[in-house]
Amino acid sequence: MDYTSRSSVIIVGAGVSGENRHRNNSLLSLLLRIAAAKVLAENGVKDLMILEASDRIGGRIRKENFGGLSVELGAGWIAGVGGRESNPVWELASKLGLRTCFSDYSNARFNIYDRSGEIFPSGIAADSYKKAVDSAIQNLRNQELGEPPSSPSIPKTPIELAIDFILHDFEMAEVEPISTFVDLGEREFLVADERGYEYLLYKMAEDFLHTWEGKILDSRLQLNKVVRELHHSNSGVTVVTEDGCIYEADYLILSVSIGVLQSDLIAFNPPLPRWKSEAIEKLDLIVYTKIFLKFPYKFWPSGPEKEFFIYAHDRRGYYTFWQNMENAYPDSNILVVTLTNEESKRVEAQSDTETLKEAMEVLRDMFGPDIPNAIDILVPRWWNNRLQRGSYSNYPIVSNNLQLLQNIKAPVDRIFFTGEHTSERFNGYVHGAYLAGIDTSKSLLEEMNREIKERKSESQSLMLEPFRACTAASLTNLSQTDKVSSSPHKCDIPTQKYLSGKVGFPEAIL
Repeated sequence: MDYTSRSSVIIVGAGVSGENRHRNNSLLSLLLRIAAAKVLAENGVKDLMILEASDRIGGRIRKENFGGLSVELGAGWIAGVGGRESNPVWELASKLGLRTCFSDYSNARFNIYDRSGEIFPSGIAADSYKKAVDSAIQNLRNQELGEPPSSPSIPKTPIELAIDFILHDFEMAEVEPISTFVDLGEREFLVADERGYEYLLYKMAEDFLHTWEGKILDSRLQLNKVVRELHHSNSGVTVVTEDGCIYEADYLILSVSIGVLQSDLIAFNPPLPRWKSEAIEKLDLIVYTKIFLKFPYKFWPSGPEKEFFIYAHDRRGYYTFWQNMENAYPDSNILVVTLTNEESKRVEAQSDTETLKEAMEVLRDMFGPDIPNAIDILVPRWWNNRLQRGSYSNYPIVSNNLQLLQNIKAPVDRIFFTGEHTSERFNGYVHGAYLAGIDTSKSLLEEMNREIKERKSESQSLMLEPFRACTAASLTNLSQTDKVSSSPHKCDIPTQKYLSGKVGFPEAIL
């Protein structure tokens, strides 16, 4: 093994963890790490090191060329715009002129197809949606009052299953007035810029990392560094990477996803305390998969109220939520279908050919047997990626969520934990990751300053010891005899002058 370097702070990860639709996990990890590094650099911590496991920055923010366009496999939306508080990610995107398109989901519930290709009447769809929302809100109110949950009607019919999927899987992890939409605003914008969502990260990184022609060329960012061991104590941290390199630091910010923390990728030595490991295991991990399909021509309805449509199947979450990309990319002939959790894992385990076959069967249910076959398919695999292991965190409905959150974000020795999963108000979102990175770096700076003050105080105390010894010896001698010994004394200035206040201690000692 090679001892590569020693730094004041190591940041593990250069991605942003979070949001695929609402929850841009792709952007989250990098954004929070870049945010954390930026705050540290602005406060004088220059000797930091960022270790990224992959060959690029971005984490679950990832663009890829598909059908001649740059599409976002992970983070896709900026959620929470137009409210009483400003969304920092939206501010940055607006400042940099990132191209976005407003997404109006309100009409999706009126574009619900059954398996025969018929659209459910708007009245039936609206009633089913209202019934599901009311039931969820009532349960939340009962929870706040400490009352047992009511007995909600279990979704059984295809339309009920589809709406339940939209509310609980696509719309948000839990149906509740979450802070993103209450505080930041209900509007959402799809990123449709050829430079990609990642452009925000690179522009932030330019503020403190050396770049050239849009590329980061800075030795403080190390790519292809998979962290496998973290040795920690109250005096420092040692990081061992898969390629045999060793990095030492006074402190470490760990911003890997909750899925990685729940896996065995990183070994902690000593093991994390029980309160920490139990908190990590309690968090739910959501898998969110956007499958892209390219067609030779458009065969689906289009227009301002037709961007999203829903497939009602008797199996919950089975190719349920669809989006045509005409609004973002006119004449692209691309459809996107969203899967989550068990359906995501199932599809990841099978071939793209089989996935394409399933998707085409669903589309032919909706639009008839004569539609053309897709000419290309793109299936992200976040669950099987050992560096991600999912898309975003979700706090379960438990009685003491606040304590769970505190345990999740609390440091262990000199390891500081950050990520969208440590955000009290915005967990799972890009802006949550960004703000978490800033909060964690500020907490670390406070700890570093506290330690500096303690060391300074200890140093002053040690420097004063000779004078204290002199004072104690002189007082002892004076108590034994009225005259001062004629032998040489360790102090150059007579003790009596210090005691009388006529001579002060040297300024350097104070």
